[in-house]
Amino acid sequence: MTGEGMRAAVLGSPIEHSLSPYLHRAAYAAMGLEGWTYEAFECDERRLPGLLAQLRPVRGQAGPRPWAGLSLTMPLKRAVLPLLDTVSELAVQVGGANTVVFRDGRGHGDNTDVYGIERALAEAGVPAPGSALVLGGGATAASALAALRGLGLDEVTLVVRDPARAGQTAAVARRLGVALRVERFEALEALLKVDLVVSTVPGRAADAYADRLAGVPALFDVVYSPWPTRAALAVRQAGGKVVGGFAMLLHQAVRQVELMTGRADVPVEAMRAAGEAELLRRATPTG
Repeated sequence: MTGEGMRAAVLGSPIEHSLSPYLHRAAYAAMGLEGWTYEAFECDERRLPGLLAQLRPVRGQAGPRPWAGLSLTMPLKRAVLPLLDTVSELAVQVGGANTVVFRDGRGHGDNTDVYGIERALAEAGVPAPGSALVLGGGATAASALAALRGLGLDEVTLVVRDPARAGQTAAVARRLGVALRVERFEALEALLKVDLVVSTVPGRAADAYADRLAGVPALFDVVYSPWPTRAALAVRQAGGKVVGGFAMLLHQAVRQVELMTGRADVPVEAMRAAGEAELLRRATPTG
């Protein structure tokens, strides 16, 4: 997988603000992978089957610049599963793959988001929680459930706007062996006596609950831009530990590079520096 001329890309919609190209390209440069490229393609669920078929290498045919793999973001993590030849047990349990690796003409799906969450929490010094609350019920919430299960929890509370739409996440919990209690956001204040809150809601939706979140011991907010969120600031100012989404994004990308290149010497700090530099550039006013 480390030959010259390999290609990789991130697919999703919208995709123009993805940090993945900066992270992966920094890794290739530091690892001396000349000729490796990493692109970003706008792709929704409707276009995914055709694009995946187009990129999938044909076994036994060595075309120019073959594909090593793909990173997948919203809304493709669940949609890709039936389109793959093999899927890791973790991706099956979570119900989503954010990584596709091509080998011998076959597409293999995996999930590195769970690893990213686990590493982000460990890097920040957040101890394994005895109790946790997850805000939101999408694909990232499913990965959070798997990460919390890996940290020893067998019971988690999920807070969503509409419990009737949490069916897929509830199915993930059953596959993981996690007892899931589903509540509405209206009940949030009464649910916050936990060791860790994981917010997977998009944008700055959790900021509306910043004052109520302020007293929790630890908050993992998957948002990375703009950062810090109001919720993160409230928890930090009250003395709690805060973990941002960039750490998760970084470490899931590190694992993706390992899978796509077949190498273990992935330069975490070079990738971190490249991602932070791009975030700083975006946050700096121009003109």
